[in-house]
Amino acid sequence: MVPELLAPAGNLEKLETALRYGADAVYCGVEQFSLRALAGNLTLQDLSRACDVAHSLDKRLYLTLNAFLRPGEEAAARQLLESLLPIPVDAYILADPGMLHLVRQIDPARELHLSTQANTTSSLAAHFWQAQGVKRLNLARELSLQEIAAIRMSVDLELEVFVHGAMCMAYSGRCLLSAGLSGRSANRGSCSHPCRWKYALQEESRPGEYLPIEEDERGTYIFNSRDLCLINHLPDLINAGVDSLKIEGRMKSIYYVAAVTRIYRAALDAWRDDPDDYRVDRQWQRELEAVSHRPYGTGFLFEQDHAFVTAENSDYLRDCDFVGIVQGAATDGCWLVEGRNRFKSGECLEIIGPDMRQEEFTFAEALTEKGELVSMVQPNAVVRMTLPAWTQVGDLLRRWR
Repeated sequence: MVPELLAPAGNLEKLETALRYGADAVYCGVEQFSLRALAGNLTLQDLSRACDVAHSLDKRLYLTLNAFLRPGEEAAARQLLESLLPIPVDAYILADPGMLHLVRQIDPARELHLSTQANTTSSLAAHFWQAQGVKRLNLARELSLQEIAAIRMSVDLELEVFVHGAMCMAYSGRCLLSAGLSGRSANRGSCSHPCRWKYALQEESRPGEYLPIEEDERGTYIFNSRDLCLINHLPDLINAGVDSLKIEGRMKSIYYVAAVTRIYRAALDAWRDDPDDYRVDRQWQRELEAVSHRPYGTGFLFEQDHAFVTAENSDYLRDCDFVGIVQGAATDGCWLVEGRNRFKSGECLEIIGPDMRQEEFTFAEALTEKGELVSMVQPNAVVRMTLPAWTQVGDLLRRWR
C-alpha cells in the first residue's frame, strides 16, 4: 500500500498548492498553540474553508495543536477547542498530555495524532500513547530505520516519519538556545534559529575582543544541521511499515511546497507502479537541489551516518528564483500571471505544474490589466502572458540562476 504523502500548509494558499501538487493530506496551524507562530497560520474561518477544499478533493487535513501548555493557558485552550468543535478537521496533532486531556474532555470523538515533539522512541512509549487514544505517532527524528521497523512490529498504530526538510540540532526540536539568546522560545513556536549563527569566544579580561572559533578557514557552525532528504530511501521506509511520509516546511514558500511535494508524489507513484524497480530519477534530484535548502543528509536513518551537522556555513543553497504564479485564464487566450519576483524581456523562464509538467520559454512581453505593453513584470503585478497550451491555474513560473 502506498503511504500517505503529508505536506505543510502555512496558510490557505500554500494548503491549496500542496493539495494541487499531489499531497494526500496537509497539516496546518491556527493562531494559538501551534509551534509555528511565524508561519502565517489560519484563522478559524480559513480553517473551515481549508477543510472544505481538502474534503472536496477527498483529502485530509490535520491541525497542529502541539505546543505545551503553560500555567494560565488552560482557559484559552478550552475556548479554542470549543470553537473548533464544528470544524471537520480530520485529526489534531498534539504533544502535551495536558492538551490531550482537554481534547478528551471537550471533543472525545476527534482523531488524535502525536507530534514529533513528544519524541516517541520506543514501542513501550507507543503502547502508552495508544492507551491514551492516539491513532498515529509521528516518530522521533532520532530513530534509525531499524528502530522504526522494530516499533512497527510491536504496535498497530499508524506510523508517520519526516522525509524532507529542516532538521533541528536539539533532541526532537526541544531547544532552549532561542529562548536564552533572543527571548523567543522554539518550544512556543517562535524560534530565531541561533543554531545557524556564527559564534566567537570572548576572554574575560579582554572585553570586546572576539576570538574566532575556527574549524577551518570558513569559520565554524557547530550547531548547523543539514536538511533531511530521503527521496533515495522511500522503499526502505515503506518496507519498514511507515504509513505517512511527512514534508517539513510550514514557514517555507509556496514554491518550496509545490516543488518538493510534486517530486515526492512522482516518487511514490513510481514505487506504486513498479515497487521492485524503484529508481530515483535524475530530474527528481535536480528539482530538489533547485529549491532553497541547506546541504542534504539522511538524518539519523542510518546509524553509521554521522554527517548530521554541516560546518561550511549556514547559507541556503538555491538554483531557482520563483517569479510568478498563474492566477487564471484571460479572455484572449492568454493567462493571468501574478509576479512574485521581478522578471524581464529576454529572460529564459520555466513553467512547472503538477504531474511533473514543465517547459522552458523565453519571456518576450506582457500586457497589464489596462492593456499596456510591458517588458518587465514587477512583484505583485498581474499581467497577461502567452504560456503553453497545457497551462493550468496554480502553475508556477521560475528562473534558473
